[in-house]
Amino acid sequence: MSKILVTGGSGYIGSHTIVDLIENGYDVISVDNNSRSQPFILDRVENITGKKIKNYKVDLCDFDDTHAIFMENPDITGIIHFAAYKAVGESVEMPLVYYENNLNSLLNVLKCARDFSTPYFVFSSSCTVYGNPDKIPVVETTPTKPAESPYGATKQMGEQILTDFAKVFDTNVIALRYFNPVGAHPSIEIGEVPIGRPQNLVPAITQTAIGKLPKMTVFGDDYDTRDGSCVRDFIHVSDIAHAHTLAIKYLEEVKNKSNYEIFNLGTGNGVTVLEAIRSFEKVSGVKLNYEIGPRRPGDVIAIYANNDHAVNTLGWEIKYGLDAMMETAWKWEQQLSKEKQA
Repeated sequence: MSKILVTGGSGYIGSHTIVDLIENGYDVISVDNNSRSQPFILDRVENITGKKIKNYKVDLCDFDDTHAIFMENPDITGIIHFAAYKAVGESVEMPLVYYENNLNSLLNVLKCARDFSTPYFVFSSSCTVYGNPDKIPVVETTPTKPAESPYGATKQMGEQILTDFAKVFDTNVIALRYFNPVGAHPSIEIGEVPIGRPQNLVPAITQTAIGKLPKMTVFGDDYDTRDGSCVRDFIHVSDIAHAHTLAIKYLEEVKNKSNYEIFNLGTGNGVTVLEAIRSFEKVSGVKLNYEIGPRRPGDVIAIYANNDHAVNTLGWEIKYGLDAMMETAWKWEQQLSKEKQA
């Protein structure tokens, strides 16, 4: 049984990926210092899978502590690296925090991959690397543009680091460029738990609907899009999670044509912010209290994926549509509210 290290394992996508890996026969360990996540999430992963997850509460920016994980687990065959700060707006306000955390943690994990000859590495990247693209949908060969935020810049730099790393070391690397992961596990045991005021659209929607937030803001309705709001490619988190398992299997089966490959992970459908709100209102029956505000610095106008490469090469299938994404996100928000009241 292959042992996979998931960094950021208590986080939103990390926890869903641990579930998917275990369901596909992998042994999994986690590292997460819980600076942006909740420790109880791994207990919920155990509820779903029946497996207790070993978590190392380590800051990956500390090389010695990171190295100690590999000393204790020299049989790690794959690393899936999620651990990074991810809020676009916050990164604009706190650029140095983002550069320090996102790049130093990646460098330390790669040094360990080098020292322990770890064969497989999957990187959590982002469609933010494309900036404001000239043409959509974007494909993996679409030229990257200057990042619209420090967060996006850390993903561009991370990919460059991995490109150079893969040229000289034996580790095989895949970068998965996510579009907009949303929703919750169908069991409603795990989902997104934003720290503080949510920076992403769907948690803002669900928190407003349940009354945690008095109202939400749509940042701009004067863009050159079909209804003036930004266009995004929303993809269910469980579909995103399964792509990581497929990426590890792809590398294990030596199907990769080079030791650094890139895949887009999106549905291929562009959805406006206002359309996403309407989908939520339909499945929840709740009329959302929102207002139109000014544009937000760092926001890309419109982006969605061409996902043919992931579908045809990894055998990836998308199981959830937009309404299902919104429905599971809403059930998760309601579950969190019940637990808080209990």
